Amino acid sequence: MAVSRFGVSLDEDLLKALDNYVSENAFSNRSQAIRHLIEKNMVEEKWKCDNIVAGAVVLVFNHSKKEIIKKSAAIQYAHKTHILSSQSFFLNEINLMEIIAVKGPSRILTEISDQLISIKGIQHGKLVMSKAE
Repeated sequence: MAVSRFGVSLDEDLLKALDNYVSENAFSNRSQAIRHLIEKNMVEEKWKCDNIVAGAVVLVFNHSKKEIIKKSAAIQYAHKTHILSSQSFFLNEINLMEIIAVKGPSRILTEISDQLISIKGIQHGKLVMSKAE
């Protein structure tokens, strides 16, 4: 893939914010950070268009609360056409992390994610999506 160079003018505050972003995300340079931000924006635009995307729903919760596991399983079963797989990891004696791989229209994946994250007792939940095409 050919690379094109161009100049960008930024005010001082925006440049500092970019440099902080480069540092916080361990990018090797500003160009890499800018590429990442542009690609991220392109993916997010695809979500708005309800394109087919792939992703993961990450949930963290107390594993002793069995009703969370039952509710999560019921939601996943109800959407089995969009659930690719699910895997759980013990983070410590109390907390479990469940990662649910998903694929489908971004609108539906967002709805599934919202249902899962809103289960009472979920300590943290997040949907991460990426282009699938």
